[in-house]
Amino acid sequence: MDSAALQDFSLAFLSIIFEGAPFILLGTIISGFIDVYLPSETMDRLLPRKRNRAVFIAAFLGMIFPVCECAVVPVIRRLVAKGLPLGCALSYMIAAPIVNPITALSTWKAFQGQDPFAMTCGRLFLGYLIAVAIGCVVTRLSTQRVIRKSMLGQIEGMDQTFQRRQESLGRSSPSVLRDDAKLIAAMRSAQRDFIEVGIYFSIGVAITALFNTGIAPGAVWLDQVADQSLLAPAALMALAFVLSLCSSSDAFIAASLAKFTWAAKLAFLVFGPIMDLKLLFLYQTLLRRRFILFFALSVFVFLWIFAFAWEEFFGDFFTL
Repeated sequence: MDSAALQDFSLAFLSIIFEGAPFILLGTIISGFIDVYLPSETMDRLLPRKRNRAVFIAAFLGMIFPVCECAVVPVIRRLVAKGLPLGCALSYMIAAPIVNPITALSTWKAFQGQDPFAMTCGRLFLGYLIAVAIGCVVTRLSTQRVIRKSMLGQIEGMDQTFQRRQESLGRSSPSVLRDDAKLIAAMRSAQRDFIEVGIYFSIGVAITALFNTGIAPGAVWLDQVADQSLLAPAALMALAFVLSLCSSSDAFIAASLAKFTWAAKLAFLVFGPIMDLKLLFLYQTLLRRRFILFFALSVFVFLWIFAFAWEEFFGDFFTL
């Protein structure tokens, strides 16, 4: 690698790190407070008893609690350990980066002059639909088939850990000391999560930067497949996977891809926040690799079929 290529790689790596690291930090701080202050039984009380109904509600929570895809993974890790049903957790994890007002506004703004209403509504609807579908499927799978072994151990020992922590904190007589002890415990928990998640995130960012500087600049194949209804959606989803853009800014990139159809751009906007290179590594802090593969392929195939079918039957309605 020559000096110019190394400089390009370093700039790409640092730009993604600086963009994503604050959200990782925010997510791990939230997860630390959840670890210390949230009793395990709280999640069961907040959601409906019926799992499918709970999944539908969890997928909509992004509108109330908007979270970036980088920040949501550590939060979900902690909520799962606290007893949040797995189907609800994955439903919120998938929907939150897409089904939220920040993403909706950025999509609307980016597609001014290109039917912003259709693109914004289509993105939110598809993101919600996929989140609910995955959540409903997961509710029918055993936890052992979805969650990695280390997380299973955390879930099993969470109740005992919380009780021991509360008992130890309760022995401090002044209430100020109890609050200080809880705050310190929350920060230590956040620190552990940040280190673990940050390692996976850094690996994903390094690979992303390598692709962006070594492969993406020469991606002339994008123009060659832009007018092919079968290949164009797959090409843009592959591009979204490599670029690993934030869900609040990727719409401006999609809007600039003038040669591609409405459905192909929509596949780009939905697939990217659900599955990209950095998320591939972040998901491994929670999910089994086999499930991640099943999850990624399912979303990819669904969006590919949707985009192709839409262009074949309704393509004349949306010509961006």
